[in-house]
Amino acid sequence: MPIYIVLLGPPGAGKGTQAQIISKELNLPHISSGDIFRENLKNQTELGIIAERYMTRGELVPDDITISMIHDRLSREDCKPGSLLDGFPRTPAQAAALDNTLAEFRGKVNAVPYIKVPQEVLIERLTGRWTCRAEGHIFHDRFNPPRQKGVCDYDGSQLYQRDDDTEETVKNRIHVYFKQTMPLIDYYRQAGLLLEVDGRQPIEKVGADLIYAISKSI
Repeated sequence: MPIYIVLLGPPGAGKGTQAQIISKELNLPHISSGDIFRENLKNQTELGIIAERYMTRGELVPDDITISMIHDRLSREDCKPGSLLDGFPRTPAQAAALDNTLAEFRGKVNAVPYIKVPQEVLIERLTGRWTCRAEGHIFHDRFNPPRQKGVCDYDGSQLYQRDDDTEETVKNRIHVYFKQTMPLIDYYRQAGLLLEVDGRQPIEKVGADLIYAISKSI
């Protein structure tokens, strides 16, 4: 039977880093909803063209279009053993639709690890982030400072702070995340699938705790 894991965590929780660790450790493809959208838009697939119409108008892409993209990605050969889903679902309605989709592949959501981090810690992490202009390498004033202020260690390009890393924007992003995602967290908690892990710990410890929690559940 395939194994399907849904990874949850707010902006600044280190979800991207942990997704790579889990994917490698469990030998499951990391399926990011963002990557799926970009692929469909870039290749101008039928679904991508439809989605683009909504996005151009500043509207949300309907769930059925998003689900169809997810279904297409999960039907590929590399997903036969299952997958690690990141960025989808975002609502209980999408979670229910995902259950129906996974049933087609004779599977179900086996575990939902949730990287839990207090809001004040998330704000501190995100507002200190700097990005290099050449390759997008990430640095942080406190947690990963560059050797030379304002200069990327790897390619020497200028470091800049993205608009969505300013304190006002960060606070809003976090507020929106929790407002939108709490019903989903409750949905999976009631289903007995939620696995809460303390995301304030060092990266390696968070990764180890996630793998341990998932391994006990699948």
